[in-house]
Amino acid sequence: MLMELSLNTYETITLISPPLQSLNFNSNSLFFSPRRLTLSGGRVSVSASFHHGESKPSSDSPQTNHDDQLSLAQVSISVFLRQEIGLSEADSDFISQNCPKYTRMIVEGVRDLEEWDSWKGNEGLGFSEKVVYMVKQKGDGGGKVAFLESLGLSLSSAMYLAHYVSSESLPKVLDKVKYLKEIFFSGSDENGLVGTYARRMMLYLSIPIDEDVQQTLSFFEKIEARRGGLDMLGSVDASFRFLIESFPRLLLLSEENDMKPLIEFLESVGVPRDCLGKVLLLYPPIMLSKTEEMKRRVAAAMEKVSVVNKDSGKVLMKYPWILSPSIQENYSRIVSLLESESVLKTDIDHAIRRWPLLLGCSTSNMKLMIKEFDKLGVRNKRMGKVIPKRPQLLLYKPQEFLKVVAFLEDLGFEKEIIGQILCRCPEIFGCSIDKTLQKKLSFLTRFGVSTTHFPRIIKKYPEFLLYDAEKTVLPRLKYLMEIGISEREIAFMVRKFSPLLGYSIDNVLRPKLEFLVRSMEKPVREVVDYPRYFSYSLEKRIKPRFWVLKGRNIECTLQEMLGKNDEEFAADFLGLGELHQTHSENS
Repeated sequence: MLMELSLNTYETITLISPPLQSLNFNSNSLFFSPRRLTLSGGRVSVSASFHHGESKPSSDSPQTNHDDQLSLAQVSISVFLRQEIGLSEADSDFISQNCPKYTRMIVEGVRDLEEWDSWKGNEGLGFSEKVVYMVKQKGDGGGKVAFLESLGLSLSSAMYLAHYVSSESLPKVLDKVKYLKEIFFSGSDENGLVGTYARRMMLYLSIPIDEDVQQTLSFFEKIEARRGGLDMLGSVDASFRFLIESFPRLLLLSEENDMKPLIEFLESVGVPRDCLGKVLLLYPPIMLSKTEEMKRRVAAAMEKVSVVNKDSGKVLMKYPWILSPSIQENYSRIVSLLESESVLKTDIDHAIRRWPLLLGCSTSNMKLMIKEFDKLGVRNKRMGKVIPKRPQLLLYKPQEFLKVVAFLEDLGFEKEIIGQILCRCPEIFGCSIDKTLQKKLSFLTRFGVSTTHFPRIIKKYPEFLLYDAEKTVLPRLKYLMEIGISEREIAFMVRKFSPLLGYSIDNVLRPKLEFLVRSMEKPVREVVDYPRYFSYSLEKRIKPRFWVLKGRNIECTLQEMLGKNDEEFAADFLGLGELHQTHSENS
């Protein structure tokens, strides 16, 4: 099959189109092999070969004619973008191959005019020339509709945005898009971490918000509604079209005067290049601000929470919404509430620096948690021990917190003791009961520790509930077993002195046991009777006292040697005042 159309103004090009779909005509299947389109000397030749043994379709088949027209239109749009708009061949081909609805609209426009015989005065135009004519008549701003559809926008959105950026030429818009993609998607996000941050910021937002945050939330919601949800926020293919739909002003910014100076500023305050995308995706309005305005906003936000300039980037990466006016206004309300609970301003700022998501939480929600702390006796200055260590507790729902309280009560703890545990180790109250807390207790039972001893163990060393028992605690207990201590003896040692579970093998257990056996010439059994031995400093307490006793040929147990304070030790073994003199002589 050969079809020729006049094209008087274009250069000679040759390209191969992909095979067409199978069509049925009179029960004979038709398959087109790759077709060759040759534009030369003002004419277009379209040829198609057929598989051996297959009949050719009727040349006047409506479907075949329509498909050929779409292919020709695609070629014509590409040539138009290259020759008249000035795009590169690669960009022109990409756009023309990825704007099917726009191409169909143009072809339908040509056919409508043909049906109405509306080409008077242009009767000599070939089909490709008519396509170009229609492209110009549509007034789409020099190919911008086709380009925007190729980015993934719907045809209606592409037409709206093309009108919005009508003052910009297509080459400039294309360059801006390339730069925006480079900046917003500068870092790898294979694990969907940007989406995880976005969900967390949305989850803990409970205050009235300004327009910038509202627009950001709308942007998130568009992506959340798509396949993959917010996990795809960091994917350029999935989210870029929603970015420019939600923030079309990005396409009006000057790359040299607006975008690059702002990026340089963010890098100057400590946002690494590969983290810029995360900050901007979580709060795109940053990019719409003038650089000088952004400098003032960053300085004001960081001054409130006592952040030095070089550390500003760390806070921005944790919570870019800190630059929102509504978020900054909430800061003073939070400070007022916590200061009324006797929390120091320095502790408040420390808590916000650690967990700036606090700034999005309403003080009415925080009061609910403060009330629960008060029931456990944690109030006034004691509150200052909890908030800096675990500021996110203020964001919890009371029912989540009370589940852990009930768990500890079931173990036999009174509310007063639970309050003490909260002050010492508030991280426990953010743990999952089934996935974390209960598993730690089950681990202890494997070594023969009875449930009746759990309260004593946890009261003395609540930090154990935060350890990874299998990766951290188990190797320590296995080491003790390797040197000859049985599981039953380990259980006894843990019941007697539970901080044993937290001691490092290389820094504590091994060096102190080696000194015990090699220098002190005592059996390992001694530490079973007195596991607190591992809590004393080897250099400042164990060694000095041992050498003093050895020099006087005094034998005693580990508890007698180490369990006394300096005055008691001097009185019992040296005579009052001699210990300090001995230390001076040995130094």
